Amino acid sequence: MTEIVFLVEEDPDAGYTARALGESIFTQADDIETLREMVRDAVHCHFPDAQNRPKVIRLHIVRDEVIAS
Repeated sequence: MTEIVFLVEEDPDAGYTARALGESIFTQADDIETLREMVRDAVHCHFPDAQNRPKVIRLHIVRDEVIAS
């Protein structure tokens, strides 16, 4: 595997959540910078063997915005 993609969403309570697409990896953090660290750590834990670990971690950040009509 060369790449893993995480769907990142704002948590309604506060902070952000990240869920890997195609793998059972989930993490959360209070801010984006910390989330990046948590995602990298989660990937390293899920793929302990460096040869099998994805070389690229992609964060797909989704943000809903509501405006008045």
